[in-house]
Amino acid sequence: MLKFILFFLISCSVFSQNEYPQDYFRSPLDINIVLAGTFAELRSNHFHSGLDIKTKRVEGLKVYGIADGYVSRIKIAHFGYGKALYVTHPNGYTSVYAHLQKFSPEIEKYIKEKQYKKKSFEIEVFPNSEELIITKGDIIAYSGNTGSSSGPHLHFEIRDNAERPINPMLFGIDVKDTTKPLISKVYAYPIGPKSHVNGSNKKQNLRLIPQKNGDYKIEELKAFGTIGFAISTIDKQDLAANKNGVYNISTYYNGVQNLEVDFKRFSFAETKHLNRLIDYSHFKEKKVRLQKLFIEENNPLSLYDNIIDNGYIKIYDSTSSVYKAKITDFKGNETNLDITVKGENKLPEDVKDEIVTKHYIQHDLEAELEAQKFKVNFYKDTFYDSFFIDFFVNNDTLTLHKPTIPLKKSFTISYDISNYKEEDLKQLYIARLIGWNNWPSYSTTKRKENVLSTHTKNLGTYVLARDTVAPTIKAVNFKNGSWLSKFRYLKVKINDKGTGISNYRATINGKWVLMEYNFKNKTLTHHFNDDVVTETKNKLKVIVTDNVGNSSTFETTFFRK
Repeated sequence: MLKFILFFLISCSVFSQNEYPQDYFRSPLDINIVLAGTFAELRSNHFHSGLDIKTKRVEGLKVYGIADGYVSRIKIAHFGYGKALYVTHPNGYTSVYAHLQKFSPEIEKYIKEKQYKKKSFEIEVFPNSEELIITKGDIIAYSGNTGSSSGPHLHFEIRDNAERPINPMLFGIDVKDTTKPLISKVYAYPIGPKSHVNGSNKKQNLRLIPQKNGDYKIEELKAFGTIGFAISTIDKQDLAANKNGVYNISTYYNGVQNLEVDFKRFSFAETKHLNRLIDYSHFKEKKVRLQKLFIEENNPLSLYDNIIDNGYIKIYDSTSSVYKAKITDFKGNETNLDITVKGENKLPEDVKDEIVTKHYIQHDLEAELEAQKFKVNFYKDTFYDSFFIDFFVNNDTLTLHKPTIPLKKSFTISYDISNYKEEDLKQLYIARLIGWNNWPSYSTTKRKENVLSTHTKNLGTYVLARDTVAPTIKAVNFKNGSWLSKFRYLKVKINDKGTGISNYRATINGKWVLMEYNFKNKTLTHHFNDDVVTETKNKLKVIVTDNVGNSSTFETTFFRK
């Protein structure tokens, strides 16, 4: 152990001199690295914090420790990363492996003991540096599809000693890529009522003209005033058709760089501010992420560099200017976009007055809105900008603007339920209406005396709803009275069409047993290699409860030698 600590201290000194060691880490898999997702790729409300490595559409590939170290964290959750393993290395970095099928036998034994002690499938533990020591190349886990993954793959990260994720490719992990990034959309944004693009004060969808060399041009613009641009761009590697994120975007105005967006590192504290990088309302309405190549007020992202005029350009009358965007992937493949702008001083005729409502939200102040039984509380800096908000209540329905404005933090919706009977209160909840059919989606609801409340980061339409239907439970791979001696596991399917599953509990012969919940196929699975079934005749009991307290019980008998 003393040798390990000494190595740790010496390597930390090296780490401070060499930020990204090239030969220290090996690959986490023993197959060619093909990516389904790149680092800092734009995802819903966050930047992707690692590489999504394809596992040939199967689970169970061996996952290796990329360097010496120790398991410093194990987290198992129904959603998110699913089964995840964190290994801290002597050079100060931590590697992360997520969506795992299972861990190595030693780690599996360790974590199952913790799960049985806590009586919970979901668990998070932080082993000390002496408990689970890893040698470079050790098999530490097997790839899977747990958590919120949409298919089998390994989510892999490298974090620095400040817990900031860094692009793993900076450490020498190689991916074959000779393909240039692609641009699918370019928009121009007139800023202020006196600015225009082609005579309009509205943002303009510009026609892309692909060039034979893979670059793009735009037809000459006529514009005036302050202008910003936004693009939709992706990168593709040679061995995959996935639409991945790019590595760097740099913009130039008349030959001078005026903005750089560098996607090599970020902090988890800022990842939620992705919605300030993209045109959020455009994404909500058209499902296309436009990356704004200008920096608006209250944008805390650290991705920017070489900034002049926050990336905006200023167009004057009777001038000719050139705007250029250079999009680069990690391997240096480069795509250029050229826009020629001719200055023409004219007032746009389509300037619209700001829509004024009864309620104005000052982004740096608290605000409270109240009508009938509903109350909405916005905290300071809930929003990036100040704006007039739509607020309307009709009986049990709250209309709270369109969900096209990004939020920095959650706000609270409360509903006074004092006029409801006590026996009805457990089945009431606050729901947000989503989709074309306005489906009531459960919003985590708490009750304090005669008030229901929910915290949410979504504007839109909310209603008071009731769920009176209990979850369903049924056996999948066995029947009552079955002999399961040769079975590796038993499985039941659970479902709740209303508010969703809140918790479950399973016992065999009255003793708690571990059952893994897979929300994607709605199953609970108990593996017999846990060695908790020791009797021939066994009684299984499963209790499942939804989010408003409706509960179902399933009981059956099985035999096993």
